[in-house]
Amino acid sequence: MSELLDKAKNFVADKVANMKKPEASITDVDFGHIGRDGIQYDAKVSVTNPYSTPIPICEISYTLKSDDRVIVSGTIPDPGSLKAKESTLLDLAVKVPHSILVSLVRDIGADWDIDYKLELGLTMDLPLFGDFTIPLSHKGEIKLPTLKDLF
Repeated sequence: MSELLDKAKNFVADKVANMKKPEASITDVDFGHIGRDGIQYDAKVSVTNPYSTPIPICEISYTLKSDDRVIVSGTIPDPGSLKAKESTLLDLAVKVPHSILVSLVRDIGADWDIDYKLELGLTMDLPLFGDFTIPLSHKGEIKLPTLKDLF
């Protein structure tokens, strides 16, 4: 009897381990706009939901780095849900205070851009799995606006 129970446990564990999980990728990071409190950068994240029911996203945590220094980090609580059986495009706004940009003068002065690494963690509540976090990372460079762009 215990052998049959062990086989059943192994079967269920194998099926759960091989279930499809949501997949995500950062598709774009670009300059948003300049405000009084800082500069906003917009990141677009594509998330595919393989399930036939919508999945709630608990939170999105983000860290924006330049030269391995953290420029800004934070969380976005309860950003919505993923559509059932399709891809959802999430727009994330990352605000960088002007005071932080002053500390990046060396990187900015060389080529008027910021070399960055954006790290995201999408935490969602999956049935059977519980809280599940998809870690994402994207490297690139963001061109800063010139005076011509502002006026």
